[in-house]
Amino acid sequence: MSETIELNYGAEEDDFYIQHVKRTEPFERTNHFHGTYEVYYLITGQRTYFIKDRSYLISPGDLVFINKLDLHKTSDVGEPGHERVVINFSDRFLGSDHPLYTPALFAAFQHPSHVFRLKLQDQLFVQQILKRMTLELKEKATGYETYVKLLLMELLLFAGRCSERQETVSFEHRSPMHKKISEVVRHINGSFHEPLTLAGLSERFYMSPFYLSRAFREVTGFTFVEYVNTTRIKEAQRLLKETNMKIIEIADSVGFENIAHFGRMFKKLARLTPLEYRKLNR
Repeated sequence: MSETIELNYGAEEDDFYIQHVKRTEPFERTNHFHGTYEVYYLITGQRTYFIKDRSYLISPGDLVFINKLDLHKTSDVGEPGHERVVINFSDRFLGSDHPLYTPALFAAFQHPSHVFRLKLQDQLFVQQILKRMTLELKEKATGYETYVKLLLMELLLFAGRCSERQETVSFEHRSPMHKKISEVVRHINGSFHEPLTLAGLSERFYMSPFYLSRAFREVTGFTFVEYVNTTRIKEAQRLLKETNMKIIEIADSVGFENIAHFGRMFKKLARLTPLEYRKLNR
């Protein structure tokens, strides 16, 4: 079997979700941004994790924090196969309305480096918290939901203290190619509403279209077209939720010249039509 699920509780867009999985074959996720916070702990294997505008090499014992709506994608490094735990939770689950809320709980999500490289004793501490969460969710004893919330708070406060001690992965890019692609990504993030072509970016960043296309996929895990479309649809979702703009105006404002193409891409990535998405999020 290529995948063994040790624990699966909830769904990714629910108020609380946790999954512990072992995989022995190549795997890439399809949902690259969501309205929940994400905590990712790698137990075995190696992964490349692209987050916002740069990629990180993730090793066993690394703890990753991804803020809500940050674009991200993981992919294999070398031999396929890995084991990891991922937790997603919403503002409703542990946001500012919670009686025990403190901004310190979210410090790790605000840190410029998303990856915490833990010492062995800290890895054991995190693994113990995750084991206790798993036990609570499997046994479902009285008050287990409250206990899981307290365990999550313990994990987040621990990570916040790690961020204060700067126990994060270095900002150094893995190679000049990674640095250059990060520059390309930052340009796309700031200019996605404008016409963007591989040829145009190749000229702007002094790279051949073939090399840029290959390097972009290698560093980010996305093709150039995938990344541009995903970035545009992510902004379209925000405008559908937060404004009263007409759908045709939104399509144009995020860089789609053809409303039919916008509708197809939105349905493909959001699994809803723009109108369905707006109704669901109002």
